[in-house]
Amino acid sequence: MKLTEKRSSMLHGILLIGLFSCAAFYIGSAKVFVDLSFSPMIIGIILGMLYANSLRNHLPETWVPGIQFCSKKLLRLGIILYGFRLTFQDVLNVGTAGIAIDAVVVTVTILGGIMIGKLLKMDREIALLTSIGSGICGAAAVLGAESTIRTKPYKTAVAVATVVIFGTISMFLYPIAYRSGLLELTPKEMGIYAGSTLHEVAHAVGAGNAMGEAIANDAIIVKMIRVMLLVPVLLILGYWVALKARNTKGATTEKGKVAVPWFAVGFLAVIGFNSFNLLPAEAVDVINYIDTFLLTMAMVALGAETSIDKFKKAGANPFVLALILDIWLIGGGWVLAKYVAPALIN
Repeated sequence: MKLTEKRSSMLHGILLIGLFSCAAFYIGSAKVFVDLSFSPMIIGIILGMLYANSLRNHLPETWVPGIQFCSKKLLRLGIILYGFRLTFQDVLNVGTAGIAIDAVVVTVTILGGIMIGKLLKMDREIALLTSIGSGICGAAAVLGAESTIRTKPYKTAVAVATVVIFGTISMFLYPIAYRSGLLELTPKEMGIYAGSTLHEVAHAVGAGNAMGEAIANDAIIVKMIRVMLLVPVLLILGYWVALKARNTKGATTEKGKVAVPWFAVGFLAVIGFNSFNLLPAEAVDVINYIDTFLLTMAMVALGAETSIDKFKKAGANPFVLALILDIWLIGGGWVLAKYVAPALIN
């Protein structure tokens, strides 16, 4: 096939994913999905999976490279641009309590999830992705980790499904438990609790707004600090993957270097740039909108590679792991917010 024909076929695949992403944005604008805090990214992966289990076999094979381009190249660009949602000033505003509790939650969730995954005899990559998604920022963290370890798309889809399900359940439980007085937390403590334990940024926004503006502000800032922790986690993960590749029989040094997630460094650099407020707010809003669209395209592409048979292959253990991690986030996070946060705030 000529180069121009290859590019044309690749463009067809990209346009297909772009159309699905437009549909995800349109569906996501419906009031019911807005109220549920379902982002276009989540709707996108669902649309992609519906396509994978219906019309996928009718797709020309020459279009597949375009889909893979969306799930890999556009994904990395989306993660980098995600940094425009953050500033280092956010870290200073929330104080020591939020930073310390975030660090504990992320560390325990990821390491604990990996250990529990071994006990459940799970696929190691699914366990890792599920743990990182639960510990940091849901689907975006899963996508970042997937881009680092370069696993099969269906494993990513399984991990995303787990964090979406349990994160959504928690998003509804937190406001109910808080308003009933069951949690016995002050507004400041509740903001730290919600931000440090809810899976998605959208979940923190949804639950926070349901409990009041003061709680919402703290919850979002604490949540965004967790997002920042994606950088060191990906760098450590990239180093581990590179080291493992070099130690594998027959692996080349170059293979080990490829695993290093340089897009994570770009993500951190964008946060630094955004901290200087050099761009007007309107420009940042446009960039964030474009970024959401790029990440939605990546999610659709991943979903398009995920069939029901692959979900069956993964089994029930990923959801068992996600449930255990959610119980830890709810219970352990409450202990940290109730007893550790006040000491650090004072």
